[in-house]
Amino acid sequence: MSTLSRAMAGDLPSAARPLLSGPAPEPGIVHFGAGAFHRAHQAWFTERAMAADGDRSWGIVLVAPRSPGVVGALTDQDGLFTVLERDGLRRSARVVNAVSAALHAPSAGPAVVERLAAPTTGVVTLTITEKGYRRDPATGGLLIDEAVRADAAAVGAGRVPSTALGLLTAGLQSRAAGDGTPLTVISCDNLTGNGRQLAALIGEFVSLLPGTMAAETAAYLGEAVRFPPSMVDRIVPATAARDTAAVQELIGLRDDAAVVAEPFGQWVIEDDFAAARPAWHRAGIELVADVAPYETAKLRLLNAAHSTIAYLGALAGHAGIAAALADPDIEAAVRGVQAEAAATVTPPPGWDLDAYGESVLSRFRNEALGHRCDQVAADGSQKLPVRAIPTLRAARAHGRSPQWTALLIAAWVRFVVHGRDDDGRELTVHEPLAAALRAAAEGVGAAEVAGVVTRRAGVLTPESAADPVTAELVSQAYLDLDGHGVRATCRALVRRGS
Repeated sequence: MSTLSRAMAGDLPSAARPLLSGPAPEPGIVHFGAGAFHRAHQAWFTERAMAADGDRSWGIVLVAPRSPGVVGALTDQDGLFTVLERDGLRRSARVVNAVSAALHAPSAGPAVVERLAAPTTGVVTLTITEKGYRRDPATGGLLIDEAVRADAAAVGAGRVPSTALGLLTAGLQSRAAGDGTPLTVISCDNLTGNGRQLAALIGEFVSLLPGTMAAETAAYLGEAVRFPPSMVDRIVPATAARDTAAVQELIGLRDDAAVVAEPFGQWVIEDDFAAARPAWHRAGIELVADVAPYETAKLRLLNAAHSTIAYLGALAGHAGIAAALADPDIEAAVRGVQAEAAATVTPPPGWDLDAYGESVLSRFRNEALGHRCDQVAADGSQKLPVRAIPTLRAARAHGRSPQWTALLIAAWVRFVVHGRDDDGRELTVHEPLAAALRAAAEGVGAAEVAGVVTRRAGVLTPESAADPVTAELVSQAYLDLDGHGVRATCRALVRRGS
């Protein structure tokens, strides 16, 4: 079977052909994070934007921070890849022609900085996950550790740094020292006020540079760089063997960079650009005056619900998100989390929060995606502070007792610390703090585990940790899960709230 490439594009079925014919588009965007989500979301939208107005100058240079695998696959395929959409029994495949080049940061650092500094680069986007921003959980500012100090020293000495923030800072410094061409930097990760947080973190990074260099770069940031917040939404599970086989069947070619996604996709960006941008508005992207209401609704009603399904589902023995949501006890918990969240959210213009919550659950029920609980459950210590804790704090500020949100937090604790489901089967736990959290839980009584772990991970703010109602809710939920399991705990909470 031949592999997808530009030379083979003419053999594609008409339904799968790229929207743009001919060579790769000229590079105009640098994107950090070459994972499946970016390819199924930002690249997918950008191709449509270029097709809408014929401007082929917004091709994407993908930067893979770690693994070279996807870089090799995309390079071999001339930047082309397939997005397979699954919805029930329906499926469709579309080859995306938006990638100009792919670079492996550890082995091509100078090329990454050169591309960031190029005057033709007008936009930088990032999907590096919450942990990629190197935030200090205690302060919310930059975690100035050995890696960050080494990167700042590298930039100051004209060497190539290693972290994503270091590389971005090096590119910004090079632009500042050059012609100062304006640049828009867009975080597409699930951080509250992601653009403003990224701007602050980069500002702290720049302050670590030598005096004149720091001042020059900071001045450039203030004058010519914008960091508009954004909200992204599309379910993109890990590509499985059956997905690769389906792509091969639908397009008649092998694709080693294919991704799978639901049909739905949303991208909301605050309309604050430093200069030109792709015609994203013509591709269905919403450019708004204030992203905050969209972001808040999504984090609290969608992402928190997703995490609830993942942790309770895994503990109850479910492998997939759709199967877990089909469990009536888990569905009750998810609806409880959404109801508590909705009471703390001001809806975006034109939104009905009840309808939005139902649409979210409908999307999660898409069995064809094969979305795994362990995939959604990964990196909970990074996710829960923006998905669950704001609801908990807002509810407590109004004198309410958010039992379902406390259950979500307790389920994460049990998932990480115990590492087994209710029937004793070992779980796949991807949590950067897992070893430290398990060590912290050793030697303390069961009633203390949740408090010790949430404080050690920085999941609960000091204010929330000091609130006796919050502490009791989370501790009791953990004890119930530990003693009675997921289903009995959910049923007891339903009875308690009725």
